[in-house]
Amino acid sequence: MTAHPGRDDHPMTDPQEITSRGARALGMDRPISRRDLFDGVAAAAGMAALGSLPGTGGPRAATGGASVPGLLPEFHRPPALTGLRGGTPESLGVPHALRDNRFWAHAGTPEPTGERYDLVVVGCGISGVSAAYRWRREDPGARILILDNHDDFGGHARRSEFHPGGSAGPLVGYGGSRSIDAPSTWTAEGRDLLDRLGVRIERLARCLDRDLYASLGMHDSVLCDRESFGTDRLVRLPPGVEAARWIAGTPLAGRARQDLLMLTGDPPDWFPGLSDGEKKERLSRLTYAGFLRDVCRVHPDVLRFVQTLPNDEWGYGSDAFGAIDAWGCADERRYPGFQGMGLDRSRPSEYNTPRVIRRWGADDSGARHFFPEGNQALVRMMIARMIPGLTRAAGMEDVTTARFDYGGLDLPGNRVRVRLSSPVVSVANDGDPGTATTATVGYFDGERVRTVRAAGVIMACWNMMVPYLVEGLAPEQSRALRAAVKVPVVYAAVQLRDWRAWREVGVSRTRFTGAYWCTAELGPAVDIGGYRCPREVGRPIIAHLAHTPAVPGMSPAEGSVAGRRRLLQTPYAHLEYGIRDQLTRLLGPGGFDAARDVEAITINRWGHGYAPEYATPWDLGFYPRGTSPASVARRRFGRIAIANADSVPAASADAAISAAYRAVLELRAPGR
Repeated sequence: MTAHPGRDDHPMTDPQEITSRGARALGMDRPISRRDLFDGVAAAAGMAALGSLPGTGGPRAATGGASVPGLLPEFHRPPALTGLRGGTPESLGVPHALRDNRFWAHAGTPEPTGERYDLVVVGCGISGVSAAYRWRREDPGARILILDNHDDFGGHARRSEFHPGGSAGPLVGYGGSRSIDAPSTWTAEGRDLLDRLGVRIERLARCLDRDLYASLGMHDSVLCDRESFGTDRLVRLPPGVEAARWIAGTPLAGRARQDLLMLTGDPPDWFPGLSDGEKKERLSRLTYAGFLRDVCRVHPDVLRFVQTLPNDEWGYGSDAFGAIDAWGCADERRYPGFQGMGLDRSRPSEYNTPRVIRRWGADDSGARHFFPEGNQALVRMMIARMIPGLTRAAGMEDVTTARFDYGGLDLPGNRVRVRLSSPVVSVANDGDPGTATTATVGYFDGERVRTVRAAGVIMACWNMMVPYLVEGLAPEQSRALRAAVKVPVVYAAVQLRDWRAWREVGVSRTRFTGAYWCTAELGPAVDIGGYRCPREVGRPIIAHLAHTPAVPGMSPAEGSVAGRRRLLQTPYAHLEYGIRDQLTRLLGPGGFDAARDVEAITINRWGHGYAPEYATPWDLGFYPRGTSPASVARRRFGRIAIANADSVPAASADAAISAAYRAVLELRAPGR
């Protein structure tokens, strides 16, 4: 363990070093599909250790995920592909070439396809598809083209699908946007879309068995890992357990245990004599870790213990998470230390992030509602309604088991077409932006640049890419768009032979305090329509792991840039090795054998994952009272409008939907 020299005392984590012996012990020689090229960087370090172990390389591993038995030869189903998914080298090659000013030197002259559309949408994620869906509702006869650089639709809302074989049915999990959180706090646009899709929250809530794992003695937990404390020790957190009991089971130093007990029990008023507003203003200038270290003066082991508390939800650690937002979370016991300050909880602070403010006081602020595939279910329902013949089912209860004909996404006879693996490379108004009536969009089809013309274009892609694509933007708008630095995140879905070890160990979810993968959990127990979750511990199941690459010791934006750069240099073999290693450390006492029990792995890498959110102490230069970069970035530019959750900005599905609705209204408003 090495301490980071930055602002807060916490460990730095890197992928585990691979050894031949360790690789074999963890089953890296087993013939499951995997990819060993990562954005063009050969996995030299990992593969040198693996040597010629079978199943660790070869043409299939280097060129794509595994095929699935029974697929029709004329197309594949991307959700069933395993190995590296999400931001693959194929999907990122052209955007990176544009960023590095390498693309146009070799692209050749764009060739018009002759196609004309009422609307072209750049980006097939939740925001882009919502924009097309809203446009078509207002103009059922419109011709719409959606372009995306990935080989699957949904953007960050991604489905992972496994077929264990035997008597077990298919397993469906998420590879990105996971759940509908606190639906009562969703924007009006988000609730409108759910209603039009027939998503009834009360019915969806009944689909999730919230008691299945607890009824088997399986609960939340924290693994105080060797990366943080030099040893691994699992701390189970059953509901109602007294803090003194579980704190006594941690490997923290004696004084650190006393400090943590004080924070969770009866901490003092850290700012005596200050008013409520003054206390909150003081908190707005601190991170949560900084508050604990500089104000509460806790032992460094406490900082190590709490470092990854916010990672799964926010994409970065306590060293970057604002103290005012730690206080503002609905369950203040999750971020202890504020109870003695007497802060007014009747309303949020103006310094809280918009996400915390929006959820304030909601009865369902902690409620999450799941489709097995996460929020790609919403995208699937929209696309199925817009493209006839794509699937036989498009309702809330049958969309999970619906089989989609990807070969029907881009048929000439369809009024709405989805063109995947087609990265957009240029967007320009046809003439002066103030008077233009059309715009031209260029995309790369794998061989050459092709162009189409449209009456309107909605940029539902990463906002930071827009200046590389759109000609003629004002410098201030370009700067504002580039300021939308997305937070990277990696989701792994692992098909396990069974889940006996989870029950034996007594956990259904764990947070690692400093290891590479920050969480590991069993998939939500959802039964919906004809889909049934595994209920017997001897059946295959999906485990989900999350890694948040943002580098500690920096602001969220700086840490995201540095973490994304590091992620691109991380070989797939190291990611897989870390999964196997951490699952073994967690579940080994329960009989888990990675070589035997891991049957398939899908890793969705999202180097540009969560939309950025304005937060203190980092954005005090303009937040909460000044002009935000997003308000400048999202300005309509002639026949081009800006969507995506980045333009709100907020890292939520309903924010993406609201941005889509706004972009549609901007282009369809009279006189525009």
